[in-house]
Amino acid sequence: MRLEPELWDALQEICERERLSLGEVVRRIEKRGHPGGRTSAVRVYVLEYFRVAAIEAGHRAAGHGTMPPSSSSTSNMNNSGLNEAQPAAAAASSGGPA
Repeated sequence: MRLEPELWDALQEICERERLSLGEVVRRIEKRGHPGGRTSAVRVYVLEYFRVAAIEAGHRAAGHGTMPPSSSSTSNMNNSGLNEAQPAAAAASSGGPA
């Protein structure tokens, strides 16, 4: 699987946070059935994982713009589709157990 170094770093961080091996994380990602293949599925998962974890306070601290109050762009991100492998960040953002 060919990924940019930054994506490998992000994937490794996910493994550490979730206390799973790289192989286990990738197997769980593949179970989601992403139509674009393994590499694409991993890229999308990494994006979703950290997007769910992003909060307004973090965006402000990074100097990013703010979302309009009526926007709910991450409301559909809380269900990552990994079933038993749902990232802790997604569970935490939805108020569920980590």
